[in-house]
Amino acid sequence: MKIVEGHLEGEHKKFAIVVSKVNSFVTEKLLDGAVNCLLDNGVEKSAVLIIRVPGAWEIPITAERAAKSNAFDAVICLGAVIRDEISHFEYVATEVSKGIAAISRTTGKPVTFGVLITDTIEQAVELTGEKSNNKGWEAAGCALEMVNLMEKIGQFEGSSFLNGIF
Repeated sequence: MKIVEGHLEGEHKKFAIVVSKVNSFVTEKLLDGAVNCLLDNGVEKSAVLIIRVPGAWEIPITAERAAKSNAFDAVICLGAVIRDEISHFEYVATEVSKGIAAISRTTGKPVTFGVLITDTIEQAVELTGEKSNNKGWEAAGCALEMVNLMEKIGQFEGSSFLNGIF
């Protein structure tokens, strides 16, 4: 048995962070967490592009464009959809979630989900704390791990190791 998993190492990696401007009192803290995670794990400042979009609805199309550009190893999506704030909460939350998930599947590139979907502002604020309690930090950590995991899996392509397993 062989186990393959990613790790938090970002040297020589490039990331796009797509962040919503709506609910900026929350999304800016998510962004701070994501950037801190990347920098803490060896990513150079010059290897991070922050792309600000008007709202969460615009995250999927922007993230898809970034993923398809091949300029980045992964795309990190950050936003906050808060029931208290919008009457069309269910539509936005559902479509943003489905849109982001589809991008990873269609591009084969890690696209991580750091979009808070909460019932209240207080719940959203709780998820923007320090490191392990910051969903932006968590989404960036996931992106780092997935980039490294995809590289490791790629090393098996054409390998005799997989013969007979499937």
